[in-house]
Amino acid sequence: MKRLITFEAVSLFGKGSTACACLLCGILAASSSIGFAQDNSANSVLERYGNLELTREGPTIDADLARKMFRRGNTYSTLERHEEAIEEYRKAISADPNFSDAIRSLANTYYFLERYDEAKPLLARYIELETTPSASLIAAVQTLGQLERQDGNFNTSIEYDIRAIELVPNDDSQVHIMANTYNNNGEADKAIRVYQTAATVMPQNAFFNRSLGRILEQQGRYEEALAAYRDAAAKDPDSDFYADLVASMERRLSN
Repeated sequence: MKRLITFEAVSLFGKGSTACACLLCGILAASSSIGFAQDNSANSVLERYGNLELTREGPTIDADLARKMFRRGNTYSTLERHEEAIEEYRKAISADPNFSDAIRSLANTYYFLERYDEAKPLLARYIELETTPSASLIAAVQTLGQLERQDGNFNTSIEYDIRAIELVPNDDSQVHIMANTYNNNGEADKAIRVYQTAATVMPQNAFFNRSLGRILEQQGRYEEALAAYRDAAAKDPDSDFYADLVASMERRLSN
């Protein structure tokens, strides 16, 4: 069964094929034999997907050929001839390994066919290539972060999750889902990082500070918890709830 992500992602990956909206539902974790030139930095999240390699069908990058194959792939996809669409998208990427639209469409098609192992690294590559914030990039980052989280790949998912929070600084629901998943799976440090990031990019939200304080308190980091509660109270000075948290923690530390 496909796992639904968010309705907000609808249309973010564009139109033009039946498969173009499919990444809204999710992609399962794994690596792929499809690949591209990539960042060799030890900090590159893309390294999570292994050494990817795609055979080039021509001696040089050919952008015109890539666009031609991409358009043919879109036509096949519209006709629901998905295997033929895959072949054309692969040819487009072979002609131009940095052709992000073809990479995205190939990932969508693989997902539509439930070939998740092949879709996931393509999505990661698309994220790496996109340097300008866009609806498609946001959807890709949110999707891959959630799917890595669901598969328990927390060291990878946290990087996408943090980026998703920074890209969408008004989505508090995703923050709580992320943090609760990490905390419930024994990854309190990652839950703390999620709330710290959210509190920075959404400074008006006192509940993030309260939630951060709760996890810090669970970890026995009482001084830090008190600081978080005080931040929450400062943001919402009319709230007795936050004031009581501060008073309770101050009494606890004074004993």
